[in-house]
This record gives sequence, structure tokens and C-alpha cells, in this order.
Amino acid sequence: MDYNSFLKRDYKSLGEPLAVKPGIRWSRLHVLLVLAAVTVVGTLLTLASHDAAATREPVVRAFPHLSTGAEPRNRTTQFSPTPTGASSTRPGSVPAVRVTLPLHVPSQPAKSAQLPTATTPNEDFQLHEVKVKRGDTLSAIFSRLRLSHTDLHNIMALKNETRELKRLVPGQAFRLWLHDGEVQELEYVKDQLHSLKVSRIPDGFEAQQITRSTDRRVAFSEGEIQSSLFEAAMASGLSNSLTMELASVFGWDIDFVLDMRRGDHFRVIFEEQYLDGKKVGEGPILAAEFINQGKTYQAVRYVDSKGRGDYFTPTGMSMRKAFIRTPVDFTRIASRFGKRKHPVLNRMRVHKGVDYAARTGTPIKASGDGKVVYRGRKGGYGRTVIVQHGGRYSTLYAHMSSYRRKVRVGSRVKQGQIIGYVGQSGLATGPHLHYEFRVNGVHRNPLTVRLPNAQPIATQFKADFLAHAERMMTQLKIRDDQTQIASAN
Repeated sequence: MDYNSFLKRDYKSLGEPLAVKPGIRWSRLHVLLVLAAVTVVGTLLTLASHDAAATREPVVRAFPHLSTGAEPRNRTTQFSPTPTGASSTRPGSVPAVRVTLPLHVPSQPAKSAQLPTATTPNEDFQLHEVKVKRGDTLSAIFSRLRLSHTDLHNIMALKNETRELKRLVPGQAFRLWLHDGEVQELEYVKDQLHSLKVSRIPDGFEAQQITRSTDRRVAFSEGEIQSSLFEAAMASGLSNSLTMELASVFGWDIDFVLDMRRGDHFRVIFEEQYLDGKKVGEGPILAAEFINQGKTYQAVRYVDSKGRGDYFTPTGMSMRKAFIRTPVDFTRIASRFGKRKHPVLNRMRVHKGVDYAARTGTPIKASGDGKVVYRGRKGGYGRTVIVQHGGRYSTLYAHMSSYRRKVRVGSRVKQGQIIGYVGQSGLATGPHLHYEFRVNGVHRNPLTVRLPNAQPIATQFKADFLAHAERMMTQLKIRDDQTQIASAN
């Protein structure tokens, strides 16, 4: 392919120069009249805003149903390693049922700011618990407690083992066990599961990382779309992080902004983590199914013997695609692929890409792995980046406000890596990303072009994966059947 001719193409050139209208001259009297009008209008708007603020709360109280909603098929079922009875119910949901599932659940750290139960190493030691404040340092904490700075020096002399003590996070906690005013043991509690413990030994101090094990349980949730995925997921009991993970798993095949329809539904098996009987976090999605516009998509998480985890279809094909469908978080599609009347030139022209309207400064991501072959101004495109993906595919990103500093011609980029920021440089009427997708130099519709798949499951793991996927799909079907029976009853 001749890339030189490809790079020189410009489908958004200005054509004819735009005429410049002569400016309007203002007299002093006109200026004074305009200033007086602006002052009066500003005063009226200020008074109106106070009235609106005063009446906002009564309106919300009078119509509480405006801020809540109910979904007819949004349910969460929780599984634990030992069978127990139904645990709890809530309006519009099925009672939680607990059963044993023969599933391998990988461990996943959970974040929590709560303090684990303290155990004193020695009855003669005095325990001090300290919460880290904004701007705190270990030196400041030692000074407040009037502790030896020689001990502080010896603790920090452990270097890599205690390096994280140089950057304390507000809200986290320290426990110090003292004897005769000397530090015998120090514990830095990072979250409910992880802490750093420093203990005194005859010739100084030693440090070790402490990780508490959790009780991992498997839960099931399903929901039906009535207005949006996030509302349905919230009603079914899924957290925001799990909802984002669900969208990420199926985001290669489903556009959750444009493709959602009322009646679409999902089923999810995921991990929950408990410590001392309390839920402290959530693990990854283990298996999921999403039915969108009558088409069923299924995904299974698989971790190989090398500890690498990813999502695959039940047949072993990767859920990932070689390209992201939409390379920017957009508010709406301003212009689609095909023939249109140009908003500036005011004549019919073929639009060879898709315009995604977004705020100025919104990050633009590379839609796939590749090499930057062009970076610079390109006529009506304004600030433009072109990425070549292998021999067949290339993508163009135009109207940028600025480039990412590290992205230059010849540099390699990864899928999802930020390459620039939304703007309206070149021939544009507002901030947006103009995105083109080309196959062998021919423009294709980015919204409908068939995207190539990423690598499938490795051959040496396929037999184990297929057995694992069959178990997970069976569990999804069993839980759906049980939920439907419970709903009928």
C-alpha cells in the first residue's frame, strides 16, 4: 500500500476561503446602554436563582418517586460454601438461596478502611492507635508520640521493605506497641486485608507484609433493562465496579450507549469476599450472559496455569477484539458515516467517518495496537493522528485540541492508550472527534464494520478451559431456572 498518497489525502479541506465580514463600530453611548442592560438582567437572574433554590427541596419531597425506580426482573442470589436457608428478602426480589457450587474462585484483594481486631504481642507493651491525617508523615507521628527518632531512622533504613511508609494515605491507621518509651512493634494497616508489620529484633528491626485470607463466596444476579444498564444493575444488587466490569466484558460486541433496548437482560455469576462474617469486597465476574436485541452473548473468565486471566466465549474465542468500537467517551453521535450536507461548506459531501461529540479535553484512545504514521495538522482535519495496524487496517483521529506528549511519528501505541484530546481544530463547528476506519485504504463505517478477533485460548489450555466453561454455563442455566420457579411461586 502506498502510505505517502494515503497520508496526503484530505477529505475536509476548506475548498474556497471563507469571506470575512467587516466589523461593527460601536459608539460610547451604545456601550453604556449595553452595560446598563447587562446589569439589570444579571440582578433579575440572581433573584430568580434564589427563588428556585428555595423551592427545590419541597418539590423533591412532594414527588419522591422521581428519584427511584423498580425493575421487574432484577434479582441477586448469593451462594456460600455451605448450604443454609434463605437469608433475606426485599420488595420486588427473590429470597436469597445459598447452595454449594463446585467452582474455583481466584483470590482478589479487597479494599477497606476498617481496622482489623488488634492483638497485643506482649501484655507489658502499651498499644497506641493513630489515624493518618492529611499531610502526615511518619516523622510527624513519632514527634507527636515523643518517640525516638533513632528508631525512626532504623526503620526507614530497611529501604525497600518500608518504602511505602514515606507516602502515607489519609485515613489509614498505625498501631504502635511501646515499652519504656521505645517502639517494640509497628503495624501500618493499609486496608482490612493488608498491613505492614515492623518488629524490633536484637540488632535493629525487621519488616514483613501481612495478608489476611478471606472467605470467598459465589453470587448470582440477573436484571432486565428498562431504561439503562446502570439502573438495571443497581436494582439487581450489582455494585458500580461490577457494572463497569460487565460493560467492559461485552463492550467489544455491544455499544451500551446506542444498542440498548427495553427488555434486554443479563445474568452474572461473580465472587464476593467476606472477613469475619462481613462483606469486604468483590472479586471478578466468573461468567456472564447478555441478551441484546434478541442476540445472546456469553463470556467465561479463565485463569491459566501461569496466572493470566481473561474472558472467552464458551468455545474458547477471546471476548476481546483487535479494535475498540468507540475510541472516546462521547455524549452523542454528531454525524454518521455516509453522504451529508457539510455544516460549514454548506454543500453535499461524503462523510468518510463518524463524529463523536464530546467535551474539549476528553481523552482519545487508540482503537487498537499499532504504529503512529502521522501526527500533525492536516487541512480541514486540524490536528490529526493516523495509526497503522499491521498491513490491512488504519485509523484516523481528527480535530484534536492537543496530542499526548509521548505520541510521535514512529512510536508504538497499545489498544486503549491515550493519543490525544478532543477539540475543534480545523474545519469544525464544535468540539468532537472525527474517527475513520480504513481497510486496505478503503473507508468503512466504524459503527458497523466487522472487527477482527484477538487471539483465542491457547491450545495447551483449551481442554481444561472447555470443561470449566461447560460447568459455568450449566450454573448460569440452573440459577436462571431456579429464579424463574421462585418468581412463579
